[in-house]
Amino acid sequence: MSDSTPVRPPRHRGIYLLPNLFTTGAMFAGFYAIVVSIGGDFSSAAIAVFVAALLDGMDGRVARLTGTQTEFGVQYDSLSDLVSFGLAPALVMYTWSLSTLRDFGPTWGKIGWAAAFIYAACAALRLARFNTQVAVIDKRYFQGLASPAAAAVCMSFVWSMDKFGILGEEVCFVTMVMAVVVGLLMVSRFRYYSFKSLPMGDRVPFLWIIIGVLILVPFFVDPPRVLFVVFTLYLLSGPVMTLWGRATRRRRRGAA
Repeated sequence: MSDSTPVRPPRHRGIYLLPNLFTTGAMFAGFYAIVVSIGGDFSSAAIAVFVAALLDGMDGRVARLTGTQTEFGVQYDSLSDLVSFGLAPALVMYTWSLSTLRDFGPTWGKIGWAAAFIYAACAALRLARFNTQVAVIDKRYFQGLASPAAAAVCMSFVWSMDKFGILGEEVCFVTMVMAVVVGLLMVSRFRYYSFKSLPMGDRVPFLWIIIGVLILVPFFVDPPRVLFVVFTLYLLSGPVMTLWGRATRRRRRGAA
């Protein structure tokens, strides 16, 4: 009678610490935005979402530079994005402005939280669609507005209004429309330039330095309004670029 070879239990694979620390930091910033918005500090909440966007942009680059890309990191990053760019902006907008719609009646109160939920749900759908299409889409473009850019539009609006003393209840209808429109743009089929094809490590024309200075100087003078203008222009670029491309193709077909 031969002895049976003992079966070794499966080894538990660890995770890479550095990129996941950046992802955790981004999720913490989104959670912090929710907490401080409940306390009424809406400018700090908006800034926290921008910090989350900065950390979110770094975790993927750190993973690629260090060769620590894993499927766990991809899924963890998506969950962090849902908190930081889905739930956090929706709850900040609701706490700051949309909750005041109930002053116009119970129906308007329901419309307020429904608008916040539409934004959060569209962010979740946008992230799920991106994860399923990441291997087949053109890397130069996003299909639909990316969730960090959507959060940047909404939070720069909140930050600008709060900085200049405009209460959320004064622009509650504007906030409602913004939450719904920005949310639907995330799940739209409009193409947005991803900036992933920019030459980061190569030589660039001297004009790029001048453009960078012209952007940075106004930013340091008035960050909230500059961010709001920049990201609003980016938000509009998707519909304009997509519709312009369709019109151009129709003219070519007509000429042919």
